[in-house]
Amino acid sequence: MAWCRDGRYYYRSRRENDRVISEYLGAGAVGEAVARREDARRAQALAARGRERSSQEEARALEATLRDLARASDELLAEALTAAGYHRHHRGEWRLRRQQP
Repeated sequence: MAWCRDGRYYYRSRRENDRVISEYLGAGAVGEAVARREDARRAQALAARGRERSSQEEARALEATLRDLARASDELLAEALTAAGYHRHHRGEWRLRRQQP
């Protein structure tokens, strides 16, 4: 969005396929009103993107914490089963070791 010719006309440029199209939106008080509305819309979109970005960062931090918790619980389970006499059969399921006669 821009003012053209010493601030007399307000217009918006948009891309349609491979062409740039300039769209006249108003002059004088009408142009100023449209410019204020476009600025407010742009500010709202920027704020929404900021909120979305922060919520995504929070989700990533939560996922990392859950991943660490899952890894720690897997290690604790493996230690407990090994202490109880179990082993991983071909790196798969846990089985109780056979007792030698």
